[in-house]
Amino acid sequence: MSFYVTTPIFYGNGEPHLGHAYSAMAADILARHQRQRGEDVFYLTGTDEHGEPIAQAAEREGITPQQLVDRSAGQFRDMVAKVDATNDFFIRTTDPGHIERVQRVVEKVRENGYVYKGTWTGWYCPRCADFKNESEIGPGDTCPIHEIPLEREEEENWFFELSAFQEPLEKMYVQNPGMIQPDFRRNEALSFIRSGLRDVSLSRSKLSWGVPLTWDPDQVMYVWFDALLNYYTALGYAREDEDLTDRFWPASWHILAKDILKFHAVYWPAFLMAAGLEPPQRMYIHGYLLMGEKKMSKSLGNVLDPFEVIERFGADALRFYCFREVSFGQDGSISTAGFESRYETELANDFGNLASRSLAMVSRYRDGVVPRSAPDPVLSADFDGIVERVSGLLDEAQISQALEEIWTLVRRLNRYVEETQPWVLAKDEGDADRLDRVLYGLIEGLRILTLLLHPYLPNSTATLLGALGEDGLELADFGSGAGGGSVEKIEPLFPKLV
Repeated sequence: MSFYVTTPIFYGNGEPHLGHAYSAMAADILARHQRQRGEDVFYLTGTDEHGEPIAQAAEREGITPQQLVDRSAGQFRDMVAKVDATNDFFIRTTDPGHIERVQRVVEKVRENGYVYKGTWTGWYCPRCADFKNESEIGPGDTCPIHEIPLEREEEENWFFELSAFQEPLEKMYVQNPGMIQPDFRRNEALSFIRSGLRDVSLSRSKLSWGVPLTWDPDQVMYVWFDALLNYYTALGYAREDEDLTDRFWPASWHILAKDILKFHAVYWPAFLMAAGLEPPQRMYIHGYLLMGEKKMSKSLGNVLDPFEVIERFGADALRFYCFREVSFGQDGSISTAGFESRYETELANDFGNLASRSLAMVSRYRDGVVPRSAPDPVLSADFDGIVERVSGLLDEAQISQALEEIWTLVRRLNRYVEETQPWVLAKDEGDADRLDRVLYGLIEGLRILTLLLHPYLPNSTATLLGALGEDGLELADFGSGAGGGSVEKIEPLFPKLV
């Protein structure tokens, strides 16, 4: 089967921050997991490079918009690499391949009768690049998202007949209740649709930095339609001389933040329908990671800078913390002190110490060779169905819940060490078989959990899998390992803070 996951494309008028990294890491966890299951995976991310905010930012700096987005694209490429995202393509909406395909799709929408010329009069937020309806205007005619005054705009544009898709969109969401997750975000989208859809500008006449309309080159495409189409256009040119559209379209999951819900859940499927294209399968809308007034970390101060965290603790630590501290899909508070606590108690103690002591005991008591033994029925019962449970949760993009399932067994293995006390068993030859079973169970459980944790902690799990003598990444059930292989002691995966 094919699995296609996307992040939102990141807007090129600012520098990367934790919110961008959060989306990229979430999509990467899903992509890595599906690859472990043998699926045909395509993971897309990139940058949104047109529109008024970019033109204004470039003007303020005294450079061209192209110079600005070239710099920005490099910064976002670096961010994606730093969080160890395994994207298959990085799209830029200034790519000639994207522009050509965008124009082709918009022409199709026009041919199908959903484009007309008209005059727009109303409120506009230059930061959102969004024309606001009455229900979206804050006190004093401000943008409720950016809390800045809205601008009154009047211009002759080409319009997209969004209103024609009110009934099809309502029907789609009723018939596919899981299409938008979490459920309360689906309800938000449905509420917006049921409030009455108005036609929206497809083009801007006052801008020059954008994709020109083929039938009216004096107008450029409204940036949101240009941007949204990246998920479709990328498949047409991501591989030289190969069109991946039939192989991967429609997307399995669009991962995005809640502030762009309207564009993705309303405009995007309607525009695809208008072009005669299949709408996406599912969208997962995540919340914000909020920095509250909390006790600061002795190591990081009071600002959780993702790049400082990665430099000092590694990308795995950041990936783990973001999805462990805040349930994916919800808003949640994060702090440097919270990061430090999770790092010490869960990564260093729960998992890192479990790995070190298990490998060390096999080295000490069995010369580094995993005993050939039957699995302990107690552990077998605990691990029964774990691969299916984790896979089922990740199929639903329940990233934090899947991590909790895994971590429950990390803690269970730690308790198993204390319950069985291998160091006591090693003192009595009469307990040799029992010690073999315990050591086998520890290494086997560690192997299964390490494979399950690989999408979250790709670097540390790769180190640990090497020490366990595990060649591949394919998920496995507890007890499927034969034993008899050699293992190696390792340095602490997550060194203690000093």
